[in-house]
Amino acid sequence: MTAIVDAHHHIWRRADLPWLDGPMQPRIFGPYEPIRRDYPISEYLADIAGSEVTRSVYVQANWAKGGFEDEVAYVQRATDETGFPQGIVGYADFLADDVRPQLDRLTKYRGMRGLRMQLHWHENPQYRFAAKRDLARDPTLQQNVTRLADYGWTFDLQVFAEQMDGAAELAAGSPKVIFILQHAGMLEDLSATGWARWREGMRGLAACPNVVSKLSGLGTFIHSNDPDHIAAIVRETVEIFGPTRCLFGSNFPVEKLWTRYADLVAAYRRALAPLGEATARAALHDTAARVYRLN
Repeated sequence: MTAIVDAHHHIWRRADLPWLDGPMQPRIFGPYEPIRRDYPISEYLADIAGSEVTRSVYVQANWAKGGFEDEVAYVQRATDETGFPQGIVGYADFLADDVRPQLDRLTKYRGMRGLRMQLHWHENPQYRFAAKRDLARDPTLQQNVTRLADYGWTFDLQVFAEQMDGAAELAAGSPKVIFILQHAGMLEDLSATGWARWREGMRGLAACPNVVSKLSGLGTFIHSNDPDHIAAIVRETVEIFGPTRCLFGSNFPVEKLWTRYADLVAAYRRALAPLGEATARAALHDTAARVYRLN
């Protein structure tokens, strides 16, 4: 059975996450009372037990902005203690005049592989995160993202279909930076029009050879682990990007709101099986291992 690299998960302490404290804030994945608590590395390792996960990548979880280094240090300690995760995607403010002082503070953490600043904006306030729709076109952000090439770090790109044109411009302007599209482009509108808009945007991003797509978070808008829904998005994403530019991520513990880790992996294995063993191996292991330098 194909080994797995989980290229998107979180571990956290509730006390460090403003969105988990105080009154429950509306979130894109719906009510989240069951995860308003610590989710330590020990629980993550218990969740993945028996699932053939050999490597994993932590992706930032929206700590308070001033604690961006504390977050990476917390995850690095987990790695030092347990061996997991092997890669870390941290946070930096790419709207700062010069992001490099923030990046320099993170260079001492050996697990660092990339950065994420979430750019997704939507007309629905519940789905909205960024301050404006076209943040990917901001000149300061574009210049700062280009600087990642000097560090050898990736940029985890999170946008909706309506923003993909600007995201493609961002990627084209930083050809030496690898961009990892979060959650296969966050298909939230399942109407025929929504699917068509998503396909068009995905093709635009796939035209940039430095963009790969993460197969993750596909339960975000339906709040369930639906194998048929996953299979439809996986099939089209692999067709658009090709298997060597697709990688799996669990998005745990968020997806733990509606499924077990083993059931999630089973759904992705089922989705990939008709596409052949080589495609499954690339999407579940090889692409993430290459992109996040985990070998």
